[in-house]
Amino acid sequence: MKKTIIGAIVGGLILFFWQAASHVAFNLHEPSQMYSANQDSILISLNKHLKKEGGYILPRMENEQDMAQAEEFAKKVTGKPWARVQYYTNYQISMQDNMIRGLIVDIFLVLLVIYLIKQLKTAKMRDILGLCLVIGLLVFTNSPYTQHIWYPVFDLRAELIDLLVSWALCGLWLGWYLPRRKA
Repeated sequence: MKKTIIGAIVGGLILFFWQAASHVAFNLHEPSQMYSANQDSILISLNKHLKKEGGYILPRMENEQDMAQAEEFAKKVTGKPWARVQYYTNYQISMQDNMIRGLIVDIFLVLLVIYLIKQLKTAKMRDILGLCLVIGLLVFTNSPYTQHIWYPVFDLRAELIDLLVSWALCGLWLGWYLPRRKA
């Protein structure tokens, strides 16, 4: 049990610190969170026209349109600019709370991976590393890439790098640490 706990904590820290480095030191996600010199006027306009928090796609037709109306709408907007807006009415971000929650989730994820590793007959470095890389690819294809198919994101490559690097590092750690015999 002690080995599982230590493995999960260190593995969670590896995931957590890679995520931090990816966003802060390497700035891989810049394409999806760029600065606009017109941000104040854009926010004033959004606040004026959007009364409710939520995600918006602009342009979008109203709900419950028939097929003919949907086809006409699609013809009208094809080739024109569009946007996805995540709108919040109140800016409140607690870095400390978010970091603590993120670290707890990372530790929990590694705990789940350790459970899977323990189901293997013999867990060798290559098996553990391979399993972790498969997990990174599963997460990438199931979430960021599948969403990108419908609503292209500008940091898809960064998401792939994040998942492969963080899970590879975690796999190297777990592959070294877990199979070791007690002295």
